Amino acid sequence: MESKLKLNQSLIEECRTLAKKITDEVEKEIKTRSTVTVERTVLRLLGVDGVNQFDEPLPNQMVDEVVEKGDISKGISIYIASALYHSGLSLEQLINNYNHSDNCLTKYPLIKTNKAKEILQPYIKASFERILENRKTRNKLFERYGKNPTDLYVIVATGNIYEDVVQAKAAAKAGADIIAVIRSTGQSLLDYVPYGATTEGFGGTFATQENFKIMRKALDEVGLEEKRYIKLVNYASGLCMPEIAAMAAIERLDVLLNDSMYGIIFRDINMQRTFIDQHFSRMINAFAGIIINTGEDNYLTTSDAYSEAHTVLASQFINEEFAYRAHLKEELMGLGHAFEIDPEIEDSFLYEVAQAQMAREIFPNAPLKYMPPTKHISGNVFKAYEQNTLFNIATQLTGQSIHLLGMMTEAIHTPFLADRFLAISNAKMIQKSMASIREEFLFKQDGIIQKRASEVLEKANQLLSQIASTSLFDALENGIFAGVKRPFSGGKGLDGVFLKSSDYINVVSDALEVRFNEN
Repeated sequence: MESKLKLNQSLIEECRTLAKKITDEVEKEIKTRSTVTVERTVLRLLGVDGVNQFDEPLPNQMVDEVVEKGDISKGISIYIASALYHSGLSLEQLINNYNHSDNCLTKYPLIKTNKAKEILQPYIKASFERILENRKTRNKLFERYGKNPTDLYVIVATGNIYEDVVQAKAAAKAGADIIAVIRSTGQSLLDYVPYGATTEGFGGTFATQENFKIMRKALDEVGLEEKRYIKLVNYASGLCMPEIAAMAAIERLDVLLNDSMYGIIFRDINMQRTFIDQHFSRMINAFAGIIINTGEDNYLTTSDAYSEAHTVLASQFINEEFAYRAHLKEELMGLGHAFEIDPEIEDSFLYEVAQAQMAREIFPNAPLKYMPPTKHISGNVFKAYEQNTLFNIATQLTGQSIHLLGMMTEAIHTPFLADRFLAISNAKMIQKSMASIREEFLFKQDGIIQKRASEVLEKANQLLSQIASTSLFDALENGIFAGVKRPFSGGKGLDGVFLKSSDYINVVSDALEVRFNEN
């Protein structure tokens, strides 16, 4: 890609080098630890599912049993394998018996590591084959229908999965390419995944495997009618990040919100817990071919979008490096940013274009996630519509990949079907009327746009240098991102973090590493 911004390429490489140093320090800290949700994810990918009479998920029950009565530092893999070996049961039989007898995992002597891997290998293989089949299905549908350079992304958030289906189908028929099912308020703070189809979410619908299955089926149906592949999005963030990634891989979701720091900053989830969980969840996403979306756009809803733009770029570099370490390829890195500068600032549109073009040039192969204005949207729906039109123009001008549509009623209520229809119509009009604008426009040498992009890059480099001189943990404690301070040993979920013993095993992680190394 020819640089329209004339960015300093050496400075960009220096930023990436600094990001590697920063993530090296984090990796040293977290590689000796695991979490209860990582262990629950192992169980889910082996095939453990279901709930007891009190709706407590079986993966939670099994891991909690080992925490209380066994030695979780060895990992759940050795316990489930030992139970299978000594009981002579199949995994399905063990699951069926778990809540209906005195059967438990910790009553069996632990077997050797190699034997455990051998016993669990058929279950891992079956799970991996299902995920790979999902990848093949997705790719075949892309081959049949083609891909868009920019996907229009629309949200549904009724709280009822069946009503979500109605709204999702309507949005897809109106032209939406991606449907995101917003999670129920507060689900990110639940240390378990609800089970089954749900109809009573607040501000969104609970992320469950059954809900994923229902919506995937619905979007496949409407995609067949429309002769387009409709992508499905949910949220792999919070205390169950890797579990949701596993369920999404099994049910063929296409995109997951999966930031390395969002939960720390905006949900006060312990940073150790989050960094461990994001790594494992991203390994699963890499294997499943799921695009991740990072959350840098959220920084600009709490901090000033003009003065703090460099924190977005610095975070994008860090998120990129964390993604590489989990074997995610560039084409799966939906790095986030947003159109959030106060529209009353003179030349604000030029500054927005500078930021968007800079992200596009620095991360040329990433399916960038571009968020619409929200912070400066008021109850004036006409002005909001104007702001969203400018946002749509910036999207088209700079070649963004995942285009979240702005709603004129953003500040009033959850959008109606008609609101979404108007948003889609606006975006499609801009796409058509300005189809070739990106190729036609160049930016003035040393003009406002070039100078602004260079200034943001330089400030991002300085910030990364500052973080590298201490640590990312210190940066988060000091509120570098979004102005929110989080303690290293505080926040929710720290009690679910544990040190691995010398004989710890995670059969899923080991099997994934083998697959990645083969490719």
